[in-house]
Amino acid sequence: MESNIPKLELKGIQKFFPGVTALANVSFSVKKGTVHVLCGENGAGKSTLMKIINGIYQPDGGSIHIDGKEVKIQNPIEARKHGISMIFQELNYIPEITIEESIFLGREPVNKLGKINWKKIRKDTEELLKQENLPYSPTTQFKDLTVSDIQMLEILKAMSYNSQVIIMDEPTSAITRKEVGILFDKIAELKSKGVSIIYISHKMEEIFKIADEITVIRDGVVIDTKPASELDIDKVISLMVGRKITNAYPKEDIKIGETMLEVKELTDGKHFEDINFNVKRGEIVGFAGLMGAGRSEVARTIFGLDPYLSGEIKVKGKEVKIKNVKDSINNGIVMLSEDRKRYGIVGIRSITENVSISNLEKFFYKGHLHSKKEISSVSNICERMKVKCPNLETSIDSLSGGNQQKVIFAKWMLRNPDVLILDEPTRGIDVGAKYEIYKLITELAKENRAVIIISSELPELIGMCDRIYVMASGKITGEIDREKATQEAIMKLATRGE
Repeated sequence: MESNIPKLELKGIQKFFPGVTALANVSFSVKKGTVHVLCGENGAGKSTLMKIINGIYQPDGGSIHIDGKEVKIQNPIEARKHGISMIFQELNYIPEITIEESIFLGREPVNKLGKINWKKIRKDTEELLKQENLPYSPTTQFKDLTVSDIQMLEILKAMSYNSQVIIMDEPTSAITRKEVGILFDKIAELKSKGVSIIYISHKMEEIFKIADEITVIRDGVVIDTKPASELDIDKVISLMVGRKITNAYPKEDIKIGETMLEVKELTDGKHFEDINFNVKRGEIVGFAGLMGAGRSEVARTIFGLDPYLSGEIKVKGKEVKIKNVKDSINNGIVMLSEDRKRYGIVGIRSITENVSISNLEKFFYKGHLHSKKEISSVSNICERMKVKCPNLETSIDSLSGGNQQKVIFAKWMLRNPDVLILDEPTRGIDVGAKYEIYKLITELAKENRAVIIISSELPELIGMCDRIYVMASGKITGEIDREKATQEAIMKLATRGE
Protein backbone atom coordinates (compact mmCIF):
# COMPACT_ATOMS: atom_id res chain seq x y z
CA MET A 1 0.00 0.00 0.00
CA GLU A 2 2.89 2.35 0.79
CA SER A 3 3.97 2.51 -2.86
CA ASN A 4 0.50 3.71 -3.94
CA ILE A 5 0.74 6.86 -1.83
CA PRO A 6 1.58 9.87 -4.06
CA LYS A 7 4.77 11.74 -3.33
CA LEU A 8 2.82 15.00 -3.54
CA GLU A 9 -0.94 15.42 -3.51
CA LEU A 10 -3.17 18.49 -3.62
CA LYS A 11 -6.80 18.11 -2.57
CA GLY A 12 -9.55 20.61 -3.40
CA ILE A 13 -7.21 23.60 -3.76
CA GLN A 14 -8.98 26.95 -4.14
CA LYS A 15 -7.51 30.38 -4.78
CA PHE A 16 -9.37 33.66 -5.22
CA PHE A 17 -8.14 37.07 -6.33
CA PRO A 18 -10.37 40.18 -6.43
CA GLY A 19 -13.14 39.35 -8.89
CA VAL A 20 -11.38 36.20 -10.13
CA THR A 21 -11.49 32.52 -9.23
CA ALA A 22 -7.95 31.43 -10.12
CA LEU A 23 -8.32 27.82 -8.91
CA ALA A 24 -11.59 26.01 -8.26
CA ASN A 25 -11.38 22.80 -6.25
CA VAL A 26 -8.19 21.58 -7.94
CA SER A 27 -6.94 18.10 -7.07
CA PHE A 28 -3.59 16.97 -8.43
CA SER A 29 -1.01 14.33 -7.48
CA VAL A 30 2.49 13.25 -8.48
CA LYS A 31 3.87 9.73 -8.03
CA LYS A 32 7.40 9.07 -6.83
CA GLY A 33 10.02 8.94 -9.59
CA THR A 34 7.70 10.10 -12.39
CA VAL A 35 7.37 13.09 -14.71
CA HIS A 36 3.92 14.66 -14.45
CA VAL A 37 3.31 17.25 -17.17
CA LEU A 38 0.92 20.11 -16.46
CA CYS A 39 -0.67 21.63 -19.58
CA GLY A 40 -2.94 24.61 -20.02
CA GLU A 41 -3.26 27.91 -21.80
CA ASN A 42 -1.76 31.04 -20.26
CA GLY A 43 -4.12 32.16 -17.51
CA ALA A 44 -5.43 28.62 -16.95
CA GLY A 45 -4.08 28.54 -13.39
CA LYS A 46 -0.84 26.55 -13.80
CA SER A 47 1.44 29.22 -12.33
CA THR A 48 -0.92 29.91 -9.44
CA LEU A 49 -1.02 26.21 -8.59
CA MET A 50 2.78 25.92 -8.71
CA LYS A 51 3.18 29.03 -6.54
CA ILE A 52 0.91 27.43 -3.94
CA ILE A 53 3.02 24.25 -3.96
CA ASN A 54 6.15 26.40 -3.61
CA GLY A 55 4.71 28.48 -0.74
CA ILE A 56 4.61 31.77 -2.67
CA TYR A 57 0.78 31.90 -2.47
CA GLN A 58 -1.43 30.51 0.28
CA PRO A 59 -4.52 28.54 -0.79
CA ASP A 60 -7.97 29.80 0.23
CA GLY A 61 -9.16 26.23 0.54
CA GLY A 62 -7.97 22.64 0.24
CA SER A 63 -4.87 20.86 1.51
CA ILE A 64 -1.37 19.73 0.49
CA HIS A 65 -0.03 16.28 1.34
CA ILE A 66 3.50 14.88 1.12
CA ASP A 67 3.90 11.11 1.43
CA GLY A 68 0.31 10.99 2.66
CA LYS A 69 0.77 13.54 5.46
CA GLU A 70 -0.89 16.96 5.36
CA VAL A 71 1.57 19.87 5.46
CA LYS A 72 1.35 23.66 5.57
CA ILE A 73 3.73 25.47 3.23
CA GLN A 74 3.93 29.14 4.21
CA ASN A 75 6.92 30.17 2.06
CA PRO A 76 9.58 28.80 -0.33
CA ILE A 77 11.94 28.04 2.57
CA GLU A 78 9.33 25.72 4.07
CA ALA A 79 8.77 24.20 0.63
CA ARG A 80 12.48 23.34 0.43
CA LYS A 81 12.34 21.84 3.93
CA HIS A 82 9.59 19.57 2.60
CA GLY A 83 11.77 18.60 -0.36
CA ILE A 84 10.14 20.85 -2.99
CA SER A 85 12.13 23.10 -5.34
CA MET A 86 11.07 25.17 -8.35
CA ILE A 87 13.07 26.17 -11.42
CA PHE A 88 11.42 29.22 -12.95
CA GLN A 89 11.05 29.95 -16.66
CA GLU A 90 12.83 33.28 -16.28
CA LEU A 91 16.07 32.42 -14.53
CA ASN A 92 16.99 35.17 -12.08
CA TYR A 93 20.64 35.40 -11.18
CA ILE A 94 23.42 37.86 -10.37
CA PRO A 95 25.89 37.85 -13.31
CA GLU A 96 28.98 38.20 -11.09
CA ILE A 97 27.99 35.52 -8.57
CA THR A 98 29.98 32.27 -8.65
CA ILE A 99 28.55 28.76 -8.72
CA GLU A 100 29.58 28.05 -5.13
CA GLU A 101 28.13 31.35 -3.89
CA SER A 102 24.83 30.68 -5.67
CA ILE A 103 24.41 27.15 -4.31
CA PHE A 104 24.97 28.16 -0.69
CA LEU A 105 23.40 31.63 -0.83
CA GLY A 106 21.46 32.21 2.40
CA ARG A 107 22.73 29.04 4.08
CA GLU A 108 26.49 29.58 4.17
CA PRO A 109 28.28 27.30 6.68
CA VAL A 110 30.27 29.16 9.35
CA ASN A 111 33.34 28.23 11.39
CA LYS A 112 33.83 28.48 15.16
CA LEU A 113 34.51 32.20 14.86
CA GLY A 114 31.19 32.77 13.11
CA LYS A 115 32.83 33.52 9.77
CA ILE A 116 31.80 31.96 6.45
CA ASN A 117 33.64 28.68 5.96
CA TRP A 118 34.74 29.09 2.32
CA LYS A 119 36.84 25.92 2.43
CA LYS A 120 33.77 23.84 3.22
CA ILE A 121 31.72 25.65 0.57
CA ARG A 122 34.39 24.92 -2.05
CA LYS A 123 34.71 21.26 -1.01
CA ASP A 124 30.94 20.68 -0.86
CA THR A 125 30.40 22.39 -4.24
CA GLU A 126 33.11 20.26 -5.88
CA GLU A 127 31.48 17.12 -4.47
CA LEU A 128 28.03 18.18 -5.72
CA LEU A 129 29.37 18.94 -9.20
CA LYS A 130 31.15 15.60 -9.33
CA GLN A 131 28.11 13.75 -8.01
CA GLU A 132 25.88 15.25 -10.72
CA ASN A 133 28.56 14.86 -13.45
CA LEU A 134 28.68 18.59 -14.18
CA PRO A 135 31.99 19.85 -15.66
CA TYR A 136 32.12 23.27 -13.99
CA SER A 137 34.48 25.00 -11.59
CA PRO A 138 33.00 26.25 -8.28
CA THR A 139 34.50 29.69 -9.00
CA THR A 140 32.92 30.11 -12.47
CA GLN A 141 30.72 33.21 -12.63
CA PHE A 142 27.15 33.00 -13.96
CA LYS A 143 27.87 35.63 -16.62
CA ASP A 144 30.16 33.07 -18.29
CA LEU A 145 27.46 30.36 -18.45
CA THR A 146 24.79 29.55 -21.02
CA VAL A 147 21.08 29.34 -20.18
CA SER A 148 21.40 25.55 -20.34
CA ASP A 149 24.34 25.63 -17.90
CA ILE A 150 22.34 27.75 -15.46
CA GLN A 151 19.38 25.36 -15.66
CA MET A 152 21.66 22.44 -14.83
CA LEU A 153 23.00 24.37 -11.86
CA GLU A 154 19.46 25.14 -10.69
CA ILE A 155 18.83 21.39 -10.73
CA LEU A 156 22.10 20.89 -8.83
CA LYS A 157 20.97 23.46 -6.26
CA ALA A 158 17.65 21.67 -5.89
CA MET A 159 19.46 18.37 -5.34
CA SER A 160 21.69 20.03 -2.72
CA TYR A 161 18.49 20.64 -0.75
CA ASN A 162 17.72 16.93 -1.14
CA SER A 163 14.63 17.85 -3.16
CA GLN A 164 12.21 15.03 -3.87
CA VAL A 165 9.87 17.14 -6.02
CA ILE A 166 11.24 19.54 -8.64
CA ILE A 167 8.93 21.89 -10.56
CA MET A 168 10.26 22.92 -13.99
CA ASP A 169 8.45 25.82 -15.68
CA GLU A 170 9.04 25.98 -19.46
CA PRO A 171 12.64 24.74 -19.08
CA THR A 172 13.32 24.44 -22.82
CA SER A 173 12.03 27.86 -23.93
CA ALA A 174 15.50 29.34 -24.51
CA ILE A 175 17.87 26.42 -25.11
CA THR A 176 19.05 24.53 -28.20
CA ARG A 177 17.90 21.10 -29.37
CA LYS A 178 21.17 19.58 -28.18
CA GLU A 179 20.72 21.19 -24.76
CA VAL A 180 17.14 19.90 -24.62
CA GLY A 181 18.57 16.40 -25.06
CA ILE A 182 21.00 17.00 -22.18
CA LEU A 183 18.15 18.27 -19.98
CA PHE A 184 16.00 15.23 -20.77
CA ASP A 185 18.91 12.92 -19.92
CA LYS A 186 19.22 14.70 -16.56
CA ILE A 187 15.46 14.33 -15.96
CA ALA A 188 15.73 10.59 -16.67
CA GLU A 189 18.61 10.40 -14.18
CA LEU A 190 16.56 12.23 -11.54
CA LYS A 191 13.65 9.83 -12.11
CA SER A 192 15.97 6.87 -11.56
CA LYS A 193 16.86 8.39 -8.18
CA GLY A 194 13.17 8.55 -7.22
CA VAL A 195 12.79 12.30 -7.76
CA SER A 196 9.36 13.45 -8.95
CA ILE A 197 9.19 16.12 -11.67
CA ILE A 198 6.30 18.50 -12.35
CA TYR A 199 6.96 19.74 -15.87
CA ILE A 200 5.13 22.72 -17.39
CA SER A 201 5.42 23.23 -21.14
CA HIS A 202 3.57 24.43 -24.24
CA LYS A 203 5.76 22.34 -26.54
CA MET A 204 3.56 19.39 -27.41
CA GLU A 205 6.22 17.31 -29.17
CA GLU A 206 8.54 17.50 -26.15
CA ILE A 207 5.84 16.60 -23.67
CA PHE A 208 5.33 13.14 -25.09
CA LYS A 209 9.05 12.38 -24.98
CA ILE A 210 9.24 12.59 -21.19
CA ALA A 211 5.73 12.50 -19.66
CA ASP A 212 4.47 9.62 -17.56
CA GLU A 213 1.21 11.39 -16.77
CA ILE A 214 -0.44 14.53 -18.13
CA THR A 215 -2.90 16.84 -16.38
CA VAL A 216 -4.76 19.50 -18.34
CA ILE A 217 -6.04 22.56 -16.51
CA ARG A 218 -8.42 25.13 -18.00
CA ASP A 219 -9.96 28.21 -16.37
CA GLY A 220 -8.74 27.12 -12.94
CA VAL A 221 -10.28 23.65 -13.18
CA VAL A 222 -8.61 20.29 -13.78
CA ILE A 223 -10.13 18.97 -17.02
CA ASP A 224 -8.44 15.57 -17.06
CA THR A 225 -5.48 13.53 -15.84
CA LYS A 226 -4.32 10.52 -17.83
CA PRO A 227 -1.23 8.42 -18.55
CA ALA A 228 0.65 9.98 -21.47
CA SER A 229 0.24 6.72 -23.39
CA GLU A 230 -3.54 7.31 -23.53
CA LEU A 231 -3.26 10.79 -25.07
CA ASP A 232 -1.89 12.39 -28.22
CA ILE A 233 -1.12 15.97 -29.26
CA ASP A 234 -4.57 16.64 -30.76
CA LYS A 235 -6.37 15.35 -27.64
CA VAL A 236 -4.25 17.48 -25.31
CA ILE A 237 -4.78 20.62 -27.41
CA SER A 238 -8.52 19.97 -27.54
CA LEU A 239 -8.64 19.59 -23.73
CA MET A 240 -6.57 22.76 -23.26
CA VAL A 241 -8.59 25.09 -25.45
CA GLY A 242 -12.02 23.49 -25.02
CA ARG A 243 -12.48 23.09 -28.74
CA LYS A 244 -10.98 21.10 -31.57
CA ILE A 245 -8.36 22.89 -33.65
CA THR A 246 -8.40 21.01 -36.95
CA ASN A 247 -5.52 22.90 -38.53
CA ALA A 248 -2.80 24.15 -36.20
CA TYR A 249 -1.33 26.36 -38.94
CA PRO A 250 -4.01 28.42 -40.76
CA LYS A 251 -1.79 29.20 -43.77
CA GLU A 252 -3.63 30.25 -46.92
CA ASP A 253 -2.56 30.43 -50.55
CA ILE A 254 -1.92 34.12 -51.13
CA LYS A 255 -1.06 35.82 -54.39
CA ILE A 256 2.65 36.66 -54.30
CA GLY A 257 3.59 40.10 -55.59
CA GLU A 258 6.79 41.97 -56.34
CA THR A 259 9.93 41.84 -54.19
CA MET A 260 9.58 44.07 -51.12
CA LEU A 261 12.87 43.40 -49.33
CA GLU A 262 16.10 42.25 -50.93
CA VAL A 263 19.37 41.70 -49.08
CA LYS A 264 22.65 41.23 -50.96
CA GLU A 265 26.04 40.15 -49.57
CA LEU A 266 25.20 41.49 -46.10
CA THR A 267 28.13 41.08 -43.70
CA ASP A 268 28.66 42.35 -40.15
CA GLY A 269 32.14 40.92 -39.56
CA LYS A 270 31.13 39.12 -36.35
CA HIS A 271 28.02 36.99 -36.62
CA PHE A 272 27.23 36.55 -40.32
CA GLU A 273 28.61 37.09 -43.82
CA ASP A 274 27.45 37.18 -47.45
CA ILE A 275 23.75 36.96 -46.61
CA ASN A 276 21.50 36.97 -49.70
CA PHE A 277 17.71 36.64 -49.60
CA ASN A 278 14.47 38.30 -50.66
CA VAL A 279 10.85 38.52 -49.53
CA LYS A 280 7.91 39.41 -51.76
CA ARG A 281 4.51 41.00 -51.11
CA GLY A 282 2.08 38.50 -49.60
CA GLU A 283 4.88 36.05 -48.88
CA ILE A 284 5.79 34.50 -45.53
CA VAL A 285 9.47 33.52 -45.49
CA GLY A 286 11.05 31.57 -42.66
CA PHE A 287 14.55 31.50 -41.20
CA ALA A 288 15.65 28.26 -39.53
CA GLY A 289 18.90 27.35 -37.81
CA LEU A 290 20.41 26.26 -34.54
CA MET A 291 20.99 28.74 -31.73
CA GLY A 292 24.00 30.88 -32.62
CA ALA A 293 23.52 30.45 -36.38
CA GLY A 294 23.12 34.22 -36.82
CA ARG A 295 19.41 34.49 -37.66
CA SER A 296 18.51 37.04 -34.98
CA GLU A 297 21.67 39.02 -35.69
CA VAL A 298 20.68 39.39 -39.36
CA ALA A 299 17.21 40.56 -38.26
CA ARG A 300 18.65 43.07 -35.78
CA THR A 301 20.92 44.48 -38.48
CA ILE A 302 18.11 44.92 -41.02
CA PHE A 303 16.07 46.65 -38.31
CA GLY A 304 18.95 49.03 -37.55
CA LEU A 305 19.78 47.77 -34.07
CA ASP A 306 23.27 46.59 -35.08
CA PRO A 307 25.65 47.93 -37.76
CA TYR A 308 26.87 46.10 -40.86
CA LEU A 309 30.22 46.32 -42.64
CA SER A 310 29.16 45.69 -46.22
CA GLY A 311 26.31 44.63 -48.44
CA GLU A 312 23.04 46.09 -49.72
CA ILE A 313 19.53 46.35 -48.33
CA LYS A 314 16.87 47.17 -50.91
CA VAL A 315 13.22 48.07 -50.24
CA LYS A 316 10.89 48.07 -53.26
CA GLY A 317 13.92 47.82 -55.55
CA LYS A 318 15.74 50.85 -54.13
CA GLU A 319 18.85 50.60 -51.99
CA VAL A 320 18.41 52.10 -48.53
CA LYS A 321 20.99 52.94 -45.90
CA ILE A 322 19.93 51.70 -42.50
CA LYS A 323 22.07 53.11 -39.71
CA ASN A 324 19.50 52.97 -36.93
CA VAL A 325 15.97 51.86 -36.07
CA LYS A 326 14.48 55.15 -37.27
CA ASP A 327 15.91 54.53 -40.76
CA SER A 328 14.37 51.07 -40.79
CA ILE A 329 10.93 52.25 -39.66
CA ASN A 330 10.96 55.13 -42.14
CA ASN A 331 11.59 52.57 -44.90
CA GLY A 332 8.59 50.48 -43.85
CA ILE A 333 10.43 47.76 -41.90
CA VAL A 334 9.37 46.80 -38.37
CA MET A 335 10.45 44.00 -36.06
CA LEU A 336 9.04 41.99 -33.16
CA SER A 337 12.01 40.93 -31.03
CA GLU A 338 12.54 37.43 -29.62
CA ASP A 339 12.77 39.08 -26.18
CA ARG A 340 9.51 41.03 -25.95
CA LYS A 341 9.98 41.94 -22.28
CA ARG A 342 13.30 43.61 -22.99
CA TYR A 343 12.72 45.08 -26.44
CA GLY A 344 8.98 44.91 -27.14
CA ILE A 345 7.04 46.29 -24.20
CA VAL A 346 7.33 48.88 -21.45
CA GLY A 347 6.22 46.71 -18.56
CA ILE A 348 4.86 49.22 -16.09
CA ARG A 349 2.89 51.15 -18.71
CA SER A 350 -0.63 50.78 -20.06
CA ILE A 351 -1.68 49.19 -23.34
CA THR A 352 -2.42 52.65 -24.76
CA GLU A 353 1.05 53.91 -23.90
CA ASN A 354 2.72 50.80 -25.32
CA VAL A 355 0.90 51.13 -28.63
CA SER A 356 1.31 54.89 -29.02
CA ILE A 357 4.96 55.09 -27.89
CA SER A 358 6.25 54.45 -31.42
CA ASN A 359 3.55 56.57 -33.04
CA LEU A 360 3.49 59.76 -30.99
CA GLU A 361 4.01 62.04 -33.99
CA LYS A 362 0.56 60.93 -35.20
CA PHE A 363 -1.07 62.31 -32.05
CA PHE A 364 0.83 65.56 -31.49
CA TYR A 365 -0.19 68.84 -33.04
CA LYS A 366 1.60 72.10 -32.23
CA GLY A 367 3.19 70.54 -29.17
CA HIS A 368 -0.04 69.15 -27.73
CA LEU A 369 -1.10 65.53 -27.42
CA HIS A 370 -4.55 64.86 -28.89
CA SER A 371 -5.71 62.26 -26.36
CA LYS A 372 -9.02 61.56 -28.12
CA LYS A 373 -7.25 60.77 -31.38
CA GLU A 374 -4.69 58.62 -29.54
CA ILE A 375 -7.33 56.61 -27.68
CA SER A 376 -9.47 56.19 -30.79
CA SER A 377 -6.51 54.98 -32.90
CA VAL A 378 -5.24 52.61 -30.20
CA SER A 379 -8.74 51.24 -29.59
CA ASN A 380 -9.31 50.55 -33.29
CA ILE A 381 -5.96 48.85 -33.89
CA CYS A 382 -6.20 46.74 -30.70
CA GLU A 383 -9.68 45.61 -31.74
CA ARG A 384 -8.32 44.69 -35.17
CA MET A 385 -5.43 42.75 -33.57
CA LYS A 386 -7.99 41.05 -31.27
CA VAL A 387 -6.26 42.10 -28.04
CA LYS A 388 -8.16 40.71 -25.04
CA CYS A 389 -8.02 43.07 -22.05
CA PRO A 390 -10.31 44.66 -19.41
CA ASN A 391 -9.57 48.13 -20.85
CA LEU A 392 -6.80 49.99 -22.66
CA GLU A 393 -5.47 51.50 -19.43
CA THR A 394 -4.64 48.02 -18.16
CA SER A 395 -0.94 47.53 -17.46
CA ILE A 396 0.60 45.41 -20.22
CA ASP A 397 2.35 43.38 -17.50
CA SER A 398 -0.99 41.89 -16.49
CA LEU A 399 -1.71 40.45 -19.96
CA SER A 400 -0.90 36.94 -21.13
CA GLY A 401 2.08 36.42 -23.43
CA GLY A 402 -0.19 36.08 -26.44
CA ASN A 403 -1.98 39.36 -25.75
CA GLN A 404 1.30 41.16 -25.06
CA GLN A 405 2.47 40.01 -28.48
CA LYS A 406 -0.75 41.28 -30.08
CA VAL A 407 -0.16 44.69 -28.47
CA ILE A 408 3.31 44.79 -30.10
CA PHE A 409 1.69 43.90 -33.43
CA ALA A 410 -0.79 46.75 -32.83
CA LYS A 411 2.03 49.20 -32.12
CA TRP A 412 3.74 48.45 -35.40
CA MET A 413 0.60 48.12 -37.53
CA LEU A 414 -0.27 51.73 -36.72
CA ARG A 415 2.77 52.55 -38.87
CA ASN A 416 1.36 50.55 -41.80
CA PRO A 417 4.65 48.71 -42.54
CA ASP A 418 5.57 46.90 -45.75
CA VAL A 419 7.92 44.38 -44.10
CA LEU A 420 7.45 42.61 -40.76
CA ILE A 421 10.33 40.71 -39.15
CA LEU A 422 8.99 38.35 -36.48
CA ASP A 423 11.71 36.82 -34.28
CA GLU A 424 10.31 33.85 -32.30
CA PRO A 425 6.76 35.31 -32.49
CA THR A 426 5.14 32.53 -30.43
CA ARG A 427 7.82 31.93 -27.78
CA GLY A 428 6.23 31.40 -24.36
CA ILE A 429 2.72 31.49 -25.81
CA ASP A 430 0.15 28.74 -25.31
CA VAL A 431 -1.41 26.66 -28.08
CA GLY A 432 -4.67 28.59 -28.39
CA ALA A 433 -2.89 31.96 -28.48
CA LYS A 434 -0.39 30.60 -31.02
CA TYR A 435 -3.25 29.79 -33.36
CA GLU A 436 -4.53 33.37 -33.06
CA ILE A 437 -1.04 34.75 -33.79
CA TYR A 438 -0.79 32.49 -36.87
CA LYS A 439 -4.16 33.76 -38.11
CA LEU A 440 -2.99 37.32 -37.56
CA ILE A 441 0.24 36.70 -39.52
CA THR A 442 -1.78 35.20 -42.38
CA GLU A 443 -4.10 38.22 -42.43
CA LEU A 444 -1.13 40.59 -42.57
CA ALA A 445 0.35 38.66 -45.51
CA LYS A 446 -3.05 38.86 -47.26
CA GLU A 447 -2.76 42.65 -46.98
CA ASN A 448 0.25 42.41 -49.35
CA ARG A 449 2.86 42.79 -46.64
CA ALA A 450 6.12 40.81 -46.69
CA VAL A 451 6.61 38.69 -43.56
CA ILE A 452 9.78 37.09 -42.18
CA ILE A 453 9.44 34.50 -39.40
CA ILE A 454 12.51 33.45 -37.42
CA SER A 455 11.68 30.41 -35.31
CA SER A 456 13.30 27.52 -33.47
CA GLU A 457 10.08 25.52 -33.84
CA LEU A 458 10.43 23.70 -37.13
CA PRO A 459 6.74 22.63 -37.38
CA GLU A 460 5.85 26.33 -37.11
CA LEU A 461 8.10 27.25 -40.04
CA ILE A 462 6.95 24.29 -42.14
CA GLY A 463 3.29 25.04 -41.40
CA MET A 464 3.37 28.80 -41.99
CA CYS A 465 6.04 29.64 -44.56
CA ASP A 466 6.14 29.73 -48.37
CA ARG A 467 9.90 29.37 -48.35
CA ILE A 468 12.48 28.67 -45.65
CA TYR A 469 16.08 29.88 -45.58
CA VAL A 470 18.39 27.83 -43.35
CA MET A 471 21.43 29.28 -41.59
CA ALA A 472 24.48 27.67 -39.99
CA SER A 473 27.60 29.35 -38.60
CA GLY A 474 26.62 32.77 -39.91
CA LYS A 475 25.85 31.73 -43.48
CA ILE A 476 22.75 30.74 -45.44
CA THR A 477 23.27 27.06 -46.25
CA GLY A 478 20.13 26.52 -48.28
CA GLU A 479 16.60 27.48 -49.27
CA ILE A 480 13.63 25.10 -49.16
CA ASP A 481 10.23 25.56 -50.81
CA ARG A 482 7.08 24.84 -48.81
CA GLU A 483 6.33 21.63 -50.75
CA LYS A 484 9.75 20.14 -49.96
CA ALA A 485 10.10 21.37 -46.38
CA THR A 486 10.61 18.65 -43.77
CA GLN A 487 12.29 18.72 -40.37
CA GLU A 488 14.94 16.32 -41.68
CA ALA A 489 15.73 18.53 -44.70
CA ILE A 490 16.00 21.63 -42.51
CA MET A 491 18.22 19.96 -39.89
CA LYS A 492 20.54 18.63 -42.59
CA LEU A 493 21.19 22.21 -43.75
CA ALA A 494 21.23 23.61 -40.19
CA THR A 495 24.05 21.28 -39.13
CA ARG A 496 26.36 21.97 -42.06
CA GLY A 497 29.77 22.87 -40.73
CA GLU A 498 28.75 21.96 -37.18
